[in-house]
Amino acid sequence: MDRIFLRGMTFSSCHGVLAHEREIPQRFVADAELLLDLRAAGVRDELAATVNYADVYEIVRAVAEGPSKRLIEAVAEEIAARILAAFPTVRAVRIRVHKPDAPIHGLFSDVGVCITRHRGK
Repeated sequence: MDRIFLRGMTFSSCHGVLAHEREIPQRFVADAELLLDLRAAGVRDELAATVNYADVYEIVRAVAEGPSKRLIEAVAEEIAARILAAFPTVRAVRIRVHKPDAPIHGLFSDVGVCITRHRGK
C-alpha cells in the first residue's frame, strides 16, 4: 500500500486532564500517514487523482486547535475519523499525537499516542 505522510505538524492548544492544561496553551505535534493507492496519481500526474496535503493539514489543524479534549487519544481519534470521512480513497490512516511538554515530573524527550484506523472498521 502506498502512503502519504505529514510529519511534525505543530500546534498550540489546551488539551489535557489537569485544569491548567485546559487554560494555558501548550505545544502539540501531530503526524498523519494515509494509506491508499497512488498509482493513478503517479501515472496521470494530476492532483485530482490523489489527496491534497494541504487539505489533510487543515483537518489536523482544526482538531488540534479546536475544542479542548482531556486526552490526546481523543484528539487522535477525531483526526483519524475526519480524514477517513473526507477522503474516500484512503483505506487506512495512522495518526500520532505528541505532547512533548506533558506535565510529567522527570526527564523525557516525548510522550504521545499512535493509532491506526481502517476504513469500515
